[in-house]
Amino acid sequence: MVERRQLGGSQQEASLILFLFLSHLGLGIVFTLVFVSREAGVKFFRFNAGLAAGLIVFAFALRPPDDGAAVARIAFYALAAAEGAIVLYWATVGRLLARVRPAIVGTACLAGLIALVAQAVDVASGRPLTIQGLTIASFLSSSVFLGGACTAMILGHWYLVIPSMPVTHLQAIVKLLMASMVVRIAVVTAAVFFAIATWQPGLGPSFRYYILSVSGVFFWQRVLFGLAGPAVLSYLTWETAKIRSTQSATGILYVDFFTVVVGEVLAKYLLLATRVPV
Repeated sequence: MVERRQLGGSQQEASLILFLFLSHLGLGIVFTLVFVSREAGVKFFRFNAGLAAGLIVFAFALRPPDDGAAVARIAFYALAAAEGAIVLYWATVGRLLARVRPAIVGTACLAGLIALVAQAVDVASGRPLTIQGLTIASFLSSSVFLGGACTAMILGHWYLVIPSMPVTHLQAIVKLLMASMVVRIAVVTAAVFFAIATWQPGLGPSFRYYILSVSGVFFWQRVLFGLAGPAVLSYLTWETAKIRSTQSATGILYVDFFTVVVGEVLAKYLLLATRVPV
């Protein structure tokens, strides 16, 4: 069943979309930094940590008032804890012992995971458990997908800073990006299939009807820009990385990141508009 909400002109709904997008991107950057080699250098990790912290600060600034639910408070405090750990990492990277830094990053990742799960449960509150599970999977896959695209783009650019850095590091992060894209497509496919398969007459317009109507243009834009586009661009990036053309790969990754951003913003809109976690 499609439960449509009137989003047009709603400042609170727009704030929620941006809050979810920015927090997912910021946390995704932290998640994917774990997979980047230390050979990228202290400045690379400090820049990305600072970027992640800044995105989450903007997310907090746009965060709409919650309804006072316990899960919403958990999401807030977990995201705040993740932000604190990220800021600590940014301030101390290159200055603390190497064995201390993984603990800080691990704390940020754990708090971020809790925040994403709590956000998903809060957004899907009152819905069937299957929908809540799909929403959790959607938020987690969205965060890693966004973070992978952003981190890959910045790492590709970093070859201008450290030209001697082995190209295998770029190849590794592109593999992560492609894997996260496959998972993201699988989650969206499962959500769409479940929404169509579980519709019953008398429960309002079906999701099938929605995507085939004029309003469904947002869904097809989401599929085109957020899934099909990145799939093609990720393959092109992988092929250029294999021939060690880092500049060409970076150029493609800039376009890839833009398409992922467009797709994930539309995904947040569709989630609030249709209650389907695409």
